[in-house]
Amino acid sequence: MARTPRPVPARVRILAAILAVACVGLAIVGSVTFLVQREQALNSVNERLERQVESLEEVAGGEAPDAPDGAPEATVDLDENEFQSIDDYLFAVVGRLVPARNEAAVALIDGQPRWRPSTLSGFRIDENQELIDRAIEVTAGGATKSGTVVTDDGSLRYIAVPVTMEGDPRQGLYIRAVDLAAELQPVTLAMTTYVIAALAVLAAIGVVGWFVTGRLLSPIRHLRETADAISIADLSPRLNAQGNDDIADLSRTVNSMLDRLEGSVDGQRQLLDDVRHELKTPITIVRGHLELMDPRDSLDVASAREIGIAELDRLARLVEDIDLLATAEADSYALAEVDLTALTARVGELVAVIPGHTWTVEASADGVTTGDQDRLLQAWLQLADNAAKYTPVGSPIEIGSAHEAAGSRLWVRDHGPGIPADARSRIFRRFDRAHVKRAVGGSGLGLAIVDAIAKGHGGHCVVTDTPGGGATFTIHLPPTEAELPAPVRAGDVVLQREAAG
Repeated sequence: MARTPRPVPARVRILAAILAVACVGLAIVGSVTFLVQREQALNSVNERLERQVESLEEVAGGEAPDAPDGAPEATVDLDENEFQSIDDYLFAVVGRLVPARNEAAVALIDGQPRWRPSTLSGFRIDENQELIDRAIEVTAGGATKSGTVVTDDGSLRYIAVPVTMEGDPRQGLYIRAVDLAAELQPVTLAMTTYVIAALAVLAAIGVVGWFVTGRLLSPIRHLRETADAISIADLSPRLNAQGNDDIADLSRTVNSMLDRLEGSVDGQRQLLDDVRHELKTPITIVRGHLELMDPRDSLDVASAREIGIAELDRLARLVEDIDLLATAEADSYALAEVDLTALTARVGELVAVIPGHTWTVEASADGVTTGDQDRLLQAWLQLADNAAKYTPVGSPIEIGSAHEAAGSRLWVRDHGPGIPADARSRIFRRFDRAHVKRAVGGSGLGLAIVDAIAKGHGGHCVVTDTPGGGATFTIHLPPTEAELPAPVRAGDVVLQREAAG
């Protein structure tokens, strides 16, 4: 089986991209700088060589000819009154025009080196036959020429000026050359320094980038390690969220998500435990009566059948309530404007048929709220049914609604035994009741369903004491003008808590 290629770490990819961009940028800057400096150095060499033509004419006592690249091309023509021969003129030229550093000169007569500078400021070219042959070749037409020749001594930039004199049949040639390698040495040295500095910068970027990307991506690595450590048996591992950047905020968001998942799984586990516990009792009752039933006794059979059907009905109600709770917690609400006056009147009509109590609509709100009318009706009726079950027969029960700037309230007020203070924190949990020993039926999911519907609307349900005895259950809904709470970032919540602390 082919091995799956190992993925390239994001840290390496990011660092490689940064180094690639930096390398290309430094290379472009270095190349442009080198070309500009090299061109400036070459222009300086050309200007120096062209000035030699003017210097030659000044020695000859006449006007300088056009530059090598100009037109018409010319030679230096000597006046016989100034110099006796070409030999005298070239001797004077070589003696007066002392070569500078990295320069050399030689005077030829009929293609043979005749004079060279005796100073040691430059270098010798009188023995460089390649340069001499090239100069003789390009000036064969009698015009001043310049160019570059590559010899064993290196690359030389030269200018060759023919010299003639009336009455002297010999051909003179003055050659001035510049060592390009020596002239370009400062540019080359600068570029070498630049390359070394660029490599040092790239190395520094690589080292710093390696640590910085490692620091920034450490939450990703911790996320992978945490994800590997989480199992259905242990949902407690969390990321270490530090800092206030986007990645740290991601860690807080993931932790918040893990908290919700752990809470959901714990809730499901609790639900399964509660359902298992609730199912044991009817199953045990039915099984016990069936085992003890005498099949030959019709009365015993009828009694066992009655008990079995009653327990099965209770199981059916339990399953139905579990389904209602799951639906209420699924956040599948059709939100719209709900007329509180109409909703209150509808609840008043429905609860009026519940026997054993006197029902009164004590207050009716005038306004609208945002919510799912069917779900709100279901929650409100559940509170009324709960009040009817746990209050003495004949006691009055009031319902009402209110609409204020702080939000809307839907309440049911009874005059029964009330809810102990220590039980109010748990009565909205599944299968939990304020009074363990009770004579009324029910699955223990009614108030849990109410609480889920209230939270689904962005509100909550609370229980308070009724003046004179009893309990008042109130569903609080958010203001109409405000939208239902939007999801907030976990990082913002943590930062707000830290600031408050």
